Amino acid sequence: MKEERKDIHIGKSCSSCATDIFEERGPLWKQKSITTILISGIIFSIGLYFELVEKNNLVAQILFLIVVLVSGHKIIKKGLLSVRRKKLDMNFLMSIAASGAFLIGHGEEGAAVIFLFYIAEFLEDYAAERARRSVASLLELAPDMTSVVRNGKEEKIHVSKVKIGEIIIVRPGDKIPLDGIIFKGASSINQAPITGESMPVSKSKGERVFAGTINEDGYLEIKVTKKSNETVLSKIVKIVEEAQKEKSKTEAFIDRFAKYYTPLVVIFSFLVMTVPTLFFGMEFNEWFYRALVLLVVSCPCALAISTPVSMVSGLTSAARNGVLIKGGNYLEEIKNADVVVFDKTGTLTEGKPEITDIIALNKHSKEEVLKIAASLEVRSKHPLAEAIVRETEKEKIKICNVKEFKSIAGKGLKGRINGKTYYIGNRAFFKEKSVKFPNTLLENLEKEGKTAVLIGLQNKIIGVIALMDKLRENSIETISRLKKKGIKTIMLTGDNKTVAKAIAKKIQIDSFYSELLPDEKVEIIKDLIKKHNHVIMVGDGVNDAPALAKAHVGISMGAIGSDIAIESSDIALMDDDISKINYLTDLSRKTMSVVKQNVFVSIAIKGSLAIMAFPGVVSLWMAVALGDVGLSLVVILNALRIGKR
Repeated sequence: MKEERKDIHIGKSCSSCATDIFEERGPLWKQKSITTILISGIIFSIGLYFELVEKNNLVAQILFLIVVLVSGHKIIKKGLLSVRRKKLDMNFLMSIAASGAFLIGHGEEGAAVIFLFYIAEFLEDYAAERARRSVASLLELAPDMTSVVRNGKEEKIHVSKVKIGEIIIVRPGDKIPLDGIIFKGASSINQAPITGESMPVSKSKGERVFAGTINEDGYLEIKVTKKSNETVLSKIVKIVEEAQKEKSKTEAFIDRFAKYYTPLVVIFSFLVMTVPTLFFGMEFNEWFYRALVLLVVSCPCALAISTPVSMVSGLTSAARNGVLIKGGNYLEEIKNADVVVFDKTGTLTEGKPEITDIIALNKHSKEEVLKIAASLEVRSKHPLAEAIVRETEKEKIKICNVKEFKSIAGKGLKGRINGKTYYIGNRAFFKEKSVKFPNTLLENLEKEGKTAVLIGLQNKIIGVIALMDKLRENSIETISRLKKKGIKTIMLTGDNKTVAKAIAKKIQIDSFYSELLPDEKVEIIKDLIKKHNHVIMVGDGVNDAPALAKAHVGISMGAIGSDIAIESSDIALMDDDISKINYLTDLSRKTMSVVKQNVFVSIAIKGSLAIMAFPGVVSLWMAVALGDVGLSLVVILNALRIGKR
């Protein structure tokens, strides 16, 4: 097989002859292989006319020989090379079959064998080229040229010449050429080419945009953050190309099978040719012909491409739907999942807590409680702190100046405001200070899945702020569908048990583990692997990297915004759509179902033809037309179904 096709593992053993196929680009009718097929077909037809109508056998045999030279010279060359390398392949089988047919006066069948085999190779190479082009077309999502602002003027240059930090201009309807941050303007961005999202996303100044996405309706000036070969889009293409080189277990088995299969077929065909003649006195020519038919029938071309062509179809289909799978082995493994483990924050939830309740106590107002809390929390980067500060901005409450500020790690904050010392933190923080707090109120809030933050003044509680991380839109449906498929679902979280229990109950997840540190998540994954055969972990790809790496398959969420997420997982969901976990399981099952269908059909048809070869029911040209060309076409068309959702 020609070198570039090794990258996609299609027809590894069968396609070695057609090195000229698709070397010339452009319309199909202009390609060299099509010309070869047309010329060979015409000469073959003329040969049949001289043989059957004119009864001129000599001219007919010469024409059949020309057909072999035109369409089969590389097949014969590859077959001879396989003998020299002591690695017999399908080219050798076809060369022997064609030569034998000419020797016993069946030149028309010898020419048919080579001609039809060439067509089969063309079909396989077409499938390979189609897969390669589907990946290459991803790169075409981003334009080659862009408008960049230099020295106050707009210049049109190639994207490869744009430097990080430069400002590019993207007008309404244009594709965004490079990754960057919006410097000026606002627009709706269609991110479907990368994330598979059906709806455009509104973006404005300071927000990230990505190469290959489409600027729907606004004028944008974008500050470039990545070179053309470092964009998220270029990483997607690289990952898909690498994934196509990774073999699934099924592919690896078929490759090993093909290695021993061909020599065995040659030996068996030799026995079919000699045993009936030497031991039973049967006619040599008849059994020699049947041995040749058996050689052709046994050529495992369709079997060899049945798995790779299906895997490539599955991988490229996933990439176009915003799911990056790093190898066929992971696509195959997902089908076997019996446990899917979810991190809570940022996976089942959005990871952006919002205030749900502000409860004022001891004659203080809600506004005062929020103002004091935000004045302390404005110096913290904790997600809860950000939510509290956001609320003051929303309510247009002015925060106070804080003196003697101090952070107590993992517990809370303290500081002096207007001469008084205030505290904010969890119940453990106030318990240490022997400050009484409304325990029943906190328990009720936690039962609802909320996280409670206490605000205190010296030795009393002035208020409680309750926050809750919003569930992702499709979390409940995703868990429900997985359970219907017989897959167990588990949630891991650092939250306390009461909050975790409330969330688990709401989404109807099978079980949960709470109050976990990152290293404890890894230990739980290890324990689950001991109990279950196939454990899948879904996380945000950053804090969950160790657990993602330990699971049989690690899936990261929202990878479009994180290089770490793309690199740390086996599968990356480019957006935050958790429902794509079910898309993945469906895709895996569909892909492997097609693989099984292709393998079964290949073996069944080849086996049937092999059986019919013994009584002489199948001729050489029938063996190639049905068992090679026809079967290869069926396998390829069946594999292409995977790309349809």
